[in-house]
Amino acid sequence: MRLQRKPPGPRATPFERWGGQPFFDALVEQFYVGVVTDPLLRPMYPDDLEESKSHLALFLGQYWGGPETYNEVRGHPRLRMRHVPFVIGRAEAEAWMRHMSDAVDAMGMDPGDRAELLDYLSKAARSLQNAH
Repeated sequence: MRLQRKPPGPRATPFERWGGQPFFDALVEQFYVGVVTDPLLRPMYPDDLEESKSHLALFLGQYWGGPETYNEVRGHPRLRMRHVPFVIGRAEAEAWMRHMSDAVDAMGMDPGDRAELLDYLSKAARSLQNAH
């Protein structure tokens, strides 16, 4: 998937370089293509995925330099606290990362940007593990 990207300026944020919120919306849509059929992850999500999609896309956009819409809608991210109700072991973190990696690959990013995004996502997946 190719989105219109802003030519990088000397101070362009990843949010700007990658295409703004439409990039993150598309990334999350692609991610959920894998989640909906994953027997390990799907039970962790509500029946209606639209709110979950919106929250993740807004969080990622904000994290990578976009507007603070996530904070305005949800407050401070508090990722670990928000994920405590779910049992997230190594298998769950790896499944999440597998679907997110597929989504990132589908976005057709510059290799350096791809590596930067995947590095962050991998660290985030590991940091949310709360079970063995």
